[in-house]
Amino acid sequence: MPERTIEFGVYGAQGVKGHELVARRLDGLAGFIVSPVTTRRGLLARLRYLTSSRRQLTAAREAGLTLSTRTIKAQLAGTRRPSARTLRQIETAYRTVRRRNVARHLLARLNREGRGTRVEFHPVNQSAVDRPRQRVVEYRTLNVRKWDHIIAAWQAGDDTALDNTWIDEVVIDLGSQWGQYEYVTNIGFAA
Repeated sequence: MPERTIEFGVYGAQGVKGHELVARRLDGLAGFIVSPVTTRRGLLARLRYLTSSRRQLTAAREAGLTLSTRTIKAQLAGTRRPSARTLRQIETAYRTVRRRNVARHLLARLNREGRGTRVEFHPVNQSAVDRPRQRVVEYRTLNVRKWDHIIAAWQAGDDTALDNTWIDEVVIDLGSQWGQYEYVTNIGFAA
């Protein structure tokens, strides 16, 4: 069984770790606000989301939002401009709360009552690798039935746990050549 890739790209192959693409895809399915937090529209949308109820505000405070109620009201009214540090804090709290709110729904959609979701693995781009060093790597699909640990690691924002879970619970099921799919150009799935 191959070990994890240590020096990926030494010969010119191009790709991204699979767990990073999974996190991006889950973020896309979560439906984050598209407008950046640096714009007025993006800031207002995030603040409204975080303060829409007491439960949301409590979750935002647990996620690291330290702004006072007075400051939040002033920013919503447009009488106070937030600093760059405050914008980062609002964005982090928003993403954390949004992930927490949609995680259960996403988990149910991906598990599909035990039927799972088909995942597509697109191999690394080897166009820059010399011909004798190129591997024969093909497009693969796999039906992932248990997303519990993947969603939990994504919700927590823990890249190390997501990487370990993705490799140990999903990619390993590709068989003896699983090491060729640690880095890929794309991971595709829908929910």
